[in-house]
Amino acid sequence: MRGAKTPQLSRLLRLQTPVRTPDGAGGSRVEWQELGQVWAQIEARSGRVGRGDAGDLAQITLRILVRALPQNAPLRPRPDQRFCEGNRVFRILAVADHDQAGRYLMCFANEEVAA
Repeated sequence: MRGAKTPQLSRLLRLQTPVRTPDGAGGSRVEWQELGQVWAQIEARSGRVGRGDAGDLAQITLRILVRALPQNAPLRPRPDQRFCEGNRVFRILAVADHDQAGRYLMCFANEEVAA
């Protein structure tokens, strides 16, 4: 990352993974299990307002930068997981290497907020 700014990983996020359990009626429900905490840098990319089940929702697209971890490491983010910060929830859509040296991962995520 020659000439690039050093990332400022100053936000402590909780990484959570979905755990599906039978609901007793032939379906399942999703509960979220916390895997641990990671330091991150969050950058808002775009936003829009859409209609949800409970009314208007503002949807914000984010890039979340974290330190890279080996494949299959428990704290390496995956697209089916989410980050949480307080009451905020960031649903991970995709994960890619940020730099050629493999020092950081870029997580593309959405946050939905009632508008």
